[in-house]
Amino acid sequence: MKQPYKIAISGSAEGVCESCGYQKAYEVGREIAKRGAILINGATTGIPLAAAKGAKSAKGFVIGFSPAISRKEHIKKYHLPLDYLDFVVYTGFNYSGRNLILTRSADAVIVVCGRIGTLNEFTAAFEDGKIMGVLLHSGGVSDEIEKIIKIAKKGRGRVFFDEQPQRLVQKVLEAISDDERINFNGKAD
Repeated sequence: MKQPYKIAISGSAEGVCESCGYQKAYEVGREIAKRGAILINGATTGIPLAAAKGAKSAKGFVIGFSPAISRKEHIKKYHLPLDYLDFVVYTGFNYSGRNLILTRSADAVIVVCGRIGTLNEFTAAFEDGKIMGVLLHSGGVSDEIEKIIKIAKKGRGRVFFDEQPQRLVQKVLEAISDDERINFNGKAD
């Protein structure tokens, strides 16, 4: 039996994304679930929560990666929700450690809106050679990533850009499938 792909959603937990990012994140989450993939996120509010709501609206499965060491710490210390999560991994590594575990656990990462933590997840995934999607015009750092890639002079990586959630999810899933075919067969089909 083929395991479903795991797509991480990276985006701001608060602040800059209310006006346009939340609805787009919801659509991305819904599209991930409709296509049979698992949505993974940082077990937090904002963009990750909106994407989880979208996935659950399409009867999807959502795994959250918490910065906390336990359920109690997740709720009491970090003040994070457990809503819309089917399973939570309590990393105990605070936010930056959680970010690395989250991106490394994913087959691909999709960025919607975001601030510095989102940029941290993006750069970790980029350095690891992950397939990534960036939802354009969703606000925050996602609208600056193309410039950051040019300034960094490390190549384009495996980053796809689109302003339409359904097309972006499709591009990312096709890239994972192509990558899997090459890795298992040793060459492209």
